[in-house]
Amino acid sequence: MLDTLLWPFTWLVSSILAGFHWIFSALGMADSNGLTWALCIVGLVVVLRVMLMPLFVRQIHSQRRMQLIQPELMKIQKKYKGKKDDLSRQKMQEESFALYKKHGTNPFSSCLPIVAQMPFFFALFRILNTVPAIASGKKTVPGFFTQELAGAMNEATILGAKLSSSFLHSDDTSAKILSVVLIIAMSVTTFTTQHQLMRKNMPAAALDNPMARQQKILLYALPLIFAVTGVNFPLGVLIYWTVSNLWTMCQQFYVIRRMPAPGSPAEKALEQRRLAKGKPVTKMQLSSTTDEEESDEAGVGGGTGSAGAARSGQRVQPKSKKRKKGSNRPKGR
Repeated sequence: MLDTLLWPFTWLVSSILAGFHWIFSALGMADSNGLTWALCIVGLVVVLRVMLMPLFVRQIHSQRRMQLIQPELMKIQKKYKGKKDDLSRQKMQEESFALYKKHGTNPFSSCLPIVAQMPFFFALFRILNTVPAIASGKKTVPGFFTQELAGAMNEATILGAKLSSSFLHSDDTSAKILSVVLIIAMSVTTFTTQHQLMRKNMPAAALDNPMARQQKILLYALPLIFAVTGVNFPLGVLIYWTVSNLWTMCQQFYVIRRMPAPGSPAEKALEQRRLAKGKPVTKMQLSSTTDEEESDEAGVGGGTGSAGAARSGQRVQPKSKKRKKGSNRPKGR
């Protein structure tokens, strides 16, 4: 059943690995070189993360809206504070979800990129776990990951450790040491990503709510979870997850610097940088999804149109007046 569900993801992962292996082999790298296969896994991360970029952009917009509606959410929570009956809880949930719907956001949207990555992660896990069996001809996987490629990967080593070996399921000291190093790197990058998000890209008001408290728990819980579960992962999976974490950390650093959350320390730093360069400072305003679409359409081309003029405080003169004025000139003669 699981193999059936993972079939399309396994096909894509195995095909991407085979494609990058062909490219690196054509460049003169050895088929059974561990570095070749490590670069194939890095290439896999790049391809998948580029494919998931639309989800990441959607996540960013949703997070911005979530932070902007925090005052409204706090009003709803204050309204039903101390009321424990089922009817009050139901009404609070209904009002909260109505607010989410109005502004096109969702409290679970931040999980979308992680959830979307999980099938590919499990597909890679199953491929690496079955590399020896594929190399011996006992098993096959969909896609272009042939028995010959599996044999080359099975022989490949990095610092003396096979990519398919793990900390718990290997007696190789090199594999254990490399696993520990990658697990530490994976945990540190996860902690750094969450920490910079909460320290730089969240306003003070947003830090005092249930969702922020959950994020604080995850800040310390996720690295521990990776440390505990990572001992079961093959080295190839640890490389994949560590590189993916590095991508997320760099991507988030760019977003925090260029598109910070409203009211956050990062937004204040951006404003100071723009003022120092003599550039205008703009702030993100709370609006419904319909209003945003209208303002986006009106704002194309440097903020032209009635919406752009309303933001600049200038009145728009109707074109009909110009026609009327022009049409009256001949009569004056």
